[in-house]
Amino acid sequence: MTSCYYKYMFLISSFQAGLVGLLLARVANTVFLTDYGTEILDNCAKNVQLNFGLLNYQAKIHVRELDWFNLWPPKAKIEEAPGAQKYSWTSKEIEEVENASLLVAADVIYCDELTDAFFSTLERLMSRGSAKVLYMALEKRYNFSLSDLDVVANGYSHFRSYLRDEDEIESFESVSTSNFVGKRIDISQIPQYIGEYDRGSDVEIWQIKYLKSKHEASVAPG
Repeated sequence: MTSCYYKYMFLISSFQAGLVGLLLARVANTVFLTDYGTEILDNCAKNVQLNFGLLNYQAKIHVRELDWFNLWPPKAKIEEAPGAQKYSWTSKEIEEVENASLLVAADVIYCDELTDAFFSTLERLMSRGSAKVLYMALEKRYNFSLSDLDVVANGYSHFRSYLRDEDEIESFESVSTSNFVGKRIDISQIPQYIGEYDRGSDVEIWQIKYLKSKHEASVAPG
């Protein structure tokens, strides 16, 4: 097992009903698995229960709903209040997420509208609390574009428009505007344990950080 240990870990999608989250629960104190929709969240919660003994993890695992189109932080429920939704957030959980050090996301780039909502949520989350790093896996999706008269990965291009290359920034302390800074990871250096799966050239993993502007960094959180 890796020697790294994370106090709080936040996952931005359910990763095929929580698979990645269940594995990462072995190296974290608290894990939040998020997605949208009761049916999907029910399935994720069921997988957490079914694999509790098999994976022998010690982490607290919370399954919570996250709607990118609603501003972060979500409205906190009053604990044990009658009628409270089971996948709603408490104030304590929101605080724990904002103090997370590691965020993980996969299969979140589908269309420009969702990408905009995703980065809006990401900006509000990563600008609050402790410094965070996001690892995001994606696969380019190609469609025929009438404007280009060609098959292009428009969703991918829009995703890249949100990122500045890490090598372009000389000093993280000198940025005048807030930015997402991305670094593409060489996945050929990552061991593959599922032999039947072909990663292909369109699968990518990105390390993404949020750099606050000098003004934003100087303002104490309220």
